[in-house]
Amino acid sequence: MKKNIVIIGGGIIGLCSAYYLNAKGHNVTVVDKSDMNSGTSYINAGYLSPSHLIPLASPGSLKNGLKWMFDSKSPLYIKPRISISLLKWMYAFAKSSNNFHVNKSIPLIKDITILSQQLYDEIKQKPDFNFHYDKKGLLMLCKTQKYIDLESKLVDIAISQGLNAKMVTKAEIKKIEPNIKIDTIGGSFFECDFHTTPHEFMTDMKKYLSAKGVKIIKNTKITDLTVKNRLIKNLISFEKKIFADEFILCAGSWSSILSKKLNLNLLLQAGKGYSINILKKTNITTPSILSEAKVAVTPMNGFTRIAGTMEIAGINKRINKLRVDSIVELSKNYYPDLIINENDINNVASGLRPVSPDGLPFIGRSSKCKNLIIATGHAMMGWGMATATGLITSEILEGKKTSLNIESYSPDRKF
Repeated sequence: MKKNIVIIGGGIIGLCSAYYLNAKGHNVTVVDKSDMNSGTSYINAGYLSPSHLIPLASPGSLKNGLKWMFDSKSPLYIKPRISISLLKWMYAFAKSSNNFHVNKSIPLIKDITILSQQLYDEIKQKPDFNFHYDKKGLLMLCKTQKYIDLESKLVDIAISQGLNAKMVTKAEIKKIEPNIKIDTIGGSFFECDFHTTPHEFMTDMKKYLSAKGVKIIKNTKITDLTVKNRLIKNLISFEKKIFADEFILCAGSWSSILSKKLNLNLLLQAGKGYSINILKKTNITTPSILSEAKVAVTPMNGFTRIAGTMEIAGINKRINKLRVDSIVELSKNYYPDLIINENDINNVASGLRPVSPDGLPFIGRSSKCKNLIIATGHAMMGWGMATATGLITSEILEGKKTSLNIESYSPDRKF
């Protein structure tokens, strides 16, 4: 039966949900508080990475996080502040950072990212979509033996999951990237990983959805909602009411704010990341992650992007210059000939990733509300899980068996 659906959030998850719901004949409206031309969906590293098998909540992340958390230049920085929600999130993160959780999460992460790759492939074949999409793999570059050993373990895990991965020497890295100097002792290579230029996909998708009759309402902030008998009756944007049969909450880091109005306490923190576009030709042709630095380097269509850091400091768009300078400095440590000019640095962009405490997204219905589906909390993996999340959201709404088992993604799961 055709339904009227309102999607709260016009980022990559919201648009992919609209894509699959529209394809099934529903009347879809996307509402977003921004102009839908900026934010995490536009400035991320563009990776479709089954190789990212280890959830953020892991023993290694906990150990490094405790060491890094109060260093404002570190890969993971938690700004000290009095916040009950932050303390609850940190407690749940620490509780989830164990080997049992890691081993349980590995196939869950692999399955949703592999499905997403397949769905990106299908979308790319449509004549309406021209976005840049490359299948060149992903290099993990290491400067120390400690990280070579860590990468070796990750490669073994990836191979055990059926992924195409291997360790590579410095000489083999040179063959993969012959035209730029790389200061590394070796690393790993995940041929299973692909990459895109994010703003191109977003532009294509918005144009496609509009042409298919999806209504897109920009610059509209949802300030409240009306609920009766566990059913959302309408959304409120200041004095205006928005009605629908079903609602989908995929507002990224802002999702927890609205969820509280439903007495649903989604444990989410906003993890700020930064990206710099290098407009001058770099000769980098293969995406890489600088292992010790936790910085991503992606050759996109017409420019090279460097992106990184996880700054948990609340919902704000402030640029921390120390962290930006750190990204630039660390990138040059691995790519000594990399030229990043002041104009590139001054045009740095930031985005807020919605981070769950266990490193798995929230996808599904909650017992708190019968006509709401939640799709958020993907952290750094939102881009690589987006198409699968959109498909699964449409399957949930239609009451069909989902393409993947989503029990572990439940918004009601306990921490």
